[in-house]
Amino acid sequence: MNGRSRASGGTVGGGLLVAGTTSDAGKSVVTAGICRWLVRRGVRVAPFKAQNMSLNSFVTREGAEIGRAQAMQAAAARVEPTALMNPVLLKPGGDRSSQVVLLGKPVGELSARGYHAGRQEQLLGTVTDCLAELRRTHDAVICEGAGSPAEINLRRTDIVNMGIARAARIPVVVVGDIDRGGVFASFFGTTALLSKEDQALVAGYLVNKFRGDVTLLEPGLEMMRHLSGRPTLGVLPFAHGLGIDEEDGLRVSLRGAVRESTVAPPHGADVLRVAVAAVPLMSNFTDVDALAAEPGVVVRFVDRAEELADADLVVLPGTRGTVRALAWLRERGLADAIVRRAAEGRPVLGICGGFQMLGERIEDEVESKAGTVEGLGLLPVRVRFAAEKTLARPAGVALGEPVEGYEIHHGVAEVTGGDEAFMSDDQGRSLDGCRAGSVWGTHWHGSLESDGFRRAFLRRVAADAGRAFVPAPDTSFAALREEQLDRLGDLIEEHADTDALLRLIEEGVPEGLPFVPPGAP
Repeated sequence: MNGRSRASGGTVGGGLLVAGTTSDAGKSVVTAGICRWLVRRGVRVAPFKAQNMSLNSFVTREGAEIGRAQAMQAAAARVEPTALMNPVLLKPGGDRSSQVVLLGKPVGELSARGYHAGRQEQLLGTVTDCLAELRRTHDAVICEGAGSPAEINLRRTDIVNMGIARAARIPVVVVGDIDRGGVFASFFGTTALLSKEDQALVAGYLVNKFRGDVTLLEPGLEMMRHLSGRPTLGVLPFAHGLGIDEEDGLRVSLRGAVRESTVAPPHGADVLRVAVAAVPLMSNFTDVDALAAEPGVVVRFVDRAEELADADLVVLPGTRGTVRALAWLRERGLADAIVRRAAEGRPVLGICGGFQMLGERIEDEVESKAGTVEGLGLLPVRVRFAAEKTLARPAGVALGEPVEGYEIHHGVAEVTGGDEAFMSDDQGRSLDGCRAGSVWGTHWHGSLESDGFRRAFLRRVAADAGRAFVPAPDTSFAALREEQLDRLGDLIEEHADTDALLRLIEEGVPEGLPFVPPGAP
C-alpha cells in the first residue's frame, strides 16, 4: 500500500471503520480478521477503537490499560498493543457510572449522563490525534465502531462511530448478524437513520454468521444494492469455537460452556471440572480461556451453590466491584459452599478481585466506599483499596515454572502468612499472592496462559481433587490463539470481496454514494 498524500506533504495510511447494526454483531471479529488478512499480505496494519466500554482489559508494555479486544486485534495485526489503539476505555461500575480510562490511565468516575453531556465531545480531538498518529506510522488502520452508528440519541456526542469516521474522512462498512434475523431491515434502517453527511461515508455491508446455502441469500443482497445503492462486500459463514476475547462479560451465558470449540479427549483417565463464579461486574473472565483450551478440562460459569458440588476447581474471577461481588456470593449461598470446600481441602483459585474476596478483610473507601468488610477468611490477606490503580506486566516463577501476567487493581494486598507465596522471583522472594492449603490467590491476570505453569497448577489441582487427570504435555495456548486469528483471516480472505475492501482502504470514500431517506431526524 502506497498511502495517500496529506495537504502538508508526506503520506497517510489508509483507513476503514467497521461499524455494526447492533452490539455483538461481530465488529471485533471482523476487525481482527481484516487485520490478520492484511498483515499476511505484507501490510503494516494497526487496529483502533476510539472508545470502548468493557470490563475485559489488558495492560500494554508501557503500563497502559486498554480493551482486551484491541489487544487481541493487535495480535492479529502482529504489532505490539499501545494506548493509541484504544484511547478511551469505559469500565462500568454499575448501571449508571463508569471509570474513565484515558490514554491508558484512569481519570475518574462519570455517570452516563455526565459523560455524554460534555466530556465525550471534549475527547474527539484526543481520539482523532491518536488515529492520525497510527495512520502516520502504518499502511492501514482498521477501526472498530461501538454499538450502532444509528443511535440517534447519541449522535451529537459520538466519537467512536460516524463521529470519528467523519473527522478522519474514512469509509465505513456495516456488519450485520444474520443469525439474529432481520439483517436486511437492519442494514437499511441503520443507513436510513443517518444524516446525509454520515451516509456519504457508508460504503457497503458485511453479512456475518450465515448458515446454509448462500445462493438463497443472493436475491436479497441484490435488492439491498438497489434499495441503498451500496454493495454487500461479503457473507461470512457461522464459525464455531472462534474463542476470541469478548468485550463484555455480561454476555457470557451462565451455566454455559466457556467455549464451543471441540478439543482432544482427556490425556489421562479423568476430566477436570472447573466452575467459575459468574460474579457481578465480572472482569477479565478470559483468564479461564487457557484452562478451557486444555484437553479434558471442562469450564463452566455458575451462579448457584449446588453447581459447585461436582467441581474439582472453583475459580473466583476478577470483578470491578469486589465488595458487591462478595455480598452476591453470600446472598446466593456460594460463599458458604466455597468455605466448606476449603475446609475439605478442595481447590479454590481467586484471581484479582477473587483473590481479594478470599482474604480476611477488605478496606474500601475507593471502589464501593463501603469501609471495612469481612472477607471469606480463606487466605491470610488484608486488602486496602488505594486511589491509584496498579497497572503492571510482571513476570516470575510459580510452582517451579516461568509465569507472566498483568495487573489491573486498586486493592493492595498485605499477605500475613500462608503455606507459600504464589508468584516469586527467580531468587524465591515473594512477588504476589499466596497459598493456604488448597486455596490459591493472585492479582496476576493472564498467568494461566503460561503453559508450563498452567500444567503444574492443574497437576496440583488434580492431586487435591483426587482426579486421575493428566495435563497434555504439548498444549500451547499461544499457538492455539494464533490458529484462531488465522481462522479469522481466512474468513475474510475466503468470503469477503477483498478487492473491494482494499480499494476502500487505499482510495478512501467512494464518490456519489446515494442518500437513503428519511435521514437523521
